[in-house]
Amino acid sequence: MSTRLFPRLAVLVLLACASATSRAKDTPFKLQPIYEKVEVARPITVAIPADDTHRLFLVQQRGQVRILPKDESSNDAKTFLDLSDRHMEASTESRFEEGLVGFAFHPKFAQNGKFYLYYTQQDPKRARLSEMRVSASDPSKADPTTERILLEIPLPYWNHHSGNLAFGPDGLLYFAIGDGGGHPGGDPLRLAQNIFVMNGKIHRIDVDKKSGAREYGIPADNPFAGKEAAREEIYAYGMRNPWGLSFDEKGTLWCADVGQDLWEEIDHIVNGGNYGWSFREGKQKFPQRTDEPPPGTKFEEPVFVYDHTQGLSITGGFVYRGGKLPALKGAYLYGDWAFGRIWALKYDQAGRKVLSNDLVIKSDLDSSGKTPKAHFQPTCFCEDADREPLALDWNGKIFRIKK
Repeated sequence: MSTRLFPRLAVLVLLACASATSRAKDTPFKLQPIYEKVEVARPITVAIPADDTHRLFLVQQRGQVRILPKDESSNDAKTFLDLSDRHMEASTESRFEEGLVGFAFHPKFAQNGKFYLYYTQQDPKRARLSEMRVSASDPSKADPTTERILLEIPLPYWNHHSGNLAFGPDGLLYFAIGDGGGHPGGDPLRLAQNIFVMNGKIHRIDVDKKSGAREYGIPADNPFAGKEAAREEIYAYGMRNPWGLSFDEKGTLWCADVGQDLWEEIDHIVNGGNYGWSFREGKQKFPQRTDEPPPGTKFEEPVFVYDHTQGLSITGGFVYRGGKLPALKGAYLYGDWAFGRIWALKYDQAGRKVLSNDLVIKSDLDSSGKTPKAHFQPTCFCEDADREPLALDWNGKIFRIKK
């Protein structure tokens, strides 16, 4: 949703790296602005409930969820939920990454009216995962009085909270939490490999059940279910700051993990997988770690990595399955927040190899060759009601990816 790096550092590195990047050439696709009359601020995702209404819910980091009008030229976006009074940010600096950063509808929303939120809270600093319901009298309004707090996770710093939510084909809720951040990075508290804490992990819970005193159930096949000195919610670990969770039609969970010094990566998340952070960044040893992982430790290999001459902050997307862009069929669409690029990655899951990685959109550079003229900063790639791709821009815009 941002560089997930310190803003000043991101700008400095961007200027240093961009000079090595050639001037943009024509790409076969373009970004078409839509909903230009709707006021948009720091969009996080567009969610569509499984209720046959084909409504698009725009989720914004400051706490607002709005229903986009069916007419893309209209400004009539209705407010579904407003949590802007929840004091989600601690300071101007923390506004960069704190706020409402996760949202998902229950697969049976049409029957139960439930949806799920991940947002930050202060004093003490923590992430909150909650369930709410739609108003009993108005299907276009949420009812905040129905909030059921499922869990809260302590946060040591203001960044690397992640927060993406996604229901899997198994009906379970998956959610990502970053390593907690901190300066100068490198997972200073060593949380990502610590299975007794939730930071730096991807978790899986059953929101329709309860286990013991928990407000949710623990799936029996979670890797640490029933084990002591471990968080039973953990599904996978060793993540830095995952931003972008999505399931493809085969049930594979895709995740983009934002890198630090050298590499951005894309992963397939598997039950019990260890993705290496902070012993490893991308496919290589992380140089700030002088110690070695415990004997016998096995790390899952990334599907794909790119270095910081190509971008600085990956934004995950989804595997395209629409019908209007046949050249992208079956490709994983993702981008880079810092360089304003979008790629289409085709991957052979059976052979575990990359078939192609094509540049779809590239921000043009100014005459100095250093800074984008109209910088597009993707925070999310998601589907519309017809499964066609939308790209959300941190600068307050919504685009459709077109041929």
